[in-house]
Amino acid sequence: MEKSSTPLLLYLNDFLDWLEIEKGLRSKSQENYARFIKRFFDWLKQNSLENLKPHELTPEHIWQYRAHLARAIVLNKPYNHTEPQKTLKKSTQNYYLIALRALLNFFADRDILALPSEKIKLPKEKDGKIVNFLDLGDLEKLFSAPDISTIQGLRDRAILEVFFSTGTRIAELLGLNREQIKMPLVGEPEELEIVIVGKGGRPRTVYFSDRSLGWLKKYLEKRIDTNKALFVNHNTTKVDSNTRLTHRTVQKNIKKYAIMAGLPLTTTPHVMRHSFATDLLNQGVDFRILQEFLGHKSPLATQIYAHVTSKKLRDIHQKFHSGKNLKNG
Repeated sequence: MEKSSTPLLLYLNDFLDWLEIEKGLRSKSQENYARFIKRFFDWLKQNSLENLKPHELTPEHIWQYRAHLARAIVLNKPYNHTEPQKTLKKSTQNYYLIALRALLNFFADRDILALPSEKIKLPKEKDGKIVNFLDLGDLEKLFSAPDISTIQGLRDRAILEVFFSTGTRIAELLGLNREQIKMPLVGEPEELEIVIVGKGGRPRTVYFSDRSLGWLKKYLEKRIDTNKALFVNHNTTKVDSNTRLTHRTVQKNIKKYAIMAGLPLTTTPHVMRHSFATDLLNQGVDFRILQEFLGHKSPLATQIYAHVTSKKLRDIHQKFHSGKNLKNG
C-alpha cells in the first residue's frame, strides 16, 4: 500500500469509473453513488478538510460524519414551519455510509493506503427491513382486477403473471423483448426458461410457468404493432413508435389494481418479487437456491426473507409441538 498525495475529493471520477468497470454498475447506480459520496465531499469542504488525503482519513472523521448524518434535517418542500423537522432515516444514512465504504474499497483495490472499509459500521434500523408480500389468495384477487376485454387489461394481467412466475425486477421485466419469448410447440413442455442480464450485469435464468405463458400468448395475439418490446404502451396512436412501457406506468397500474382488489397500498412491483420469493420458501426451497432465482450477488441480500420461514416454523411448532398432550407433573 502506498500513501497518495492526491486529496480525496479529486478521486470522484476514478471512483465512478471503477464502479462501472470493476463492479459492473449501470449508469443509474453510478448516479446514486455519485450523489451519496458528494454529500461526504461537501462535508469535508464545510469542515475545511478539502485537502485531506486518503491515508489521513481517521475513525474520528468517520464518527463526526456519522453524527452529521444522524442530525441532518430533511427540509420539507416547500418548507412548512408548522410541521416538525425530520431527520434522515437510518436506512437513508446507511446509503451514504455504504457509498463511503465503496470509496474505501476502491482505494484498497488500487493499493492506495486508506482506512479499511470495515471501520465503517452501519447503524441498525429499529425493526429491521420489513418484507411485504401477498399470499396466494391476495394474488388471485390482484390477477382478477384488470379488465381483460381490453388489450391494456390483457397486457397488465400478463405483467402480473410474469412478475409472480419469474421473480424479475421491474427493470428486468420491462427490458424483455418479444423475440425472447418462444412459445412451446404442441407436445413440448408448456414452460419456458430464458437468460436475462440482471442487476450488476449478472446473467441468470428465469422461468415462465405455463400459466404465465398462456396470458402472454393471449396478449401477444392481440398486438398489431411491430414494436420489439414485450410490453408496450397502447395509449398512443403511433403504432410503430418507441412506446416501451415505463416503470411509472406499471407502478401506477399495480397500485390501481391493488385498490380495486382491496389490497394494501404498499403493493408494488417489488412486492410481486417478494411474493415470488416467499412462495418458493413456503414450498421448501433452500435459501441458496432462492439466491440464484433472485439474482442476488450476496446471500446476505436473501436473508431478508428469513423471518418468513421463521414464522412458518414457529406456527408449525405451536401447532404440532405445543406439549398439550403431555401430562402435568
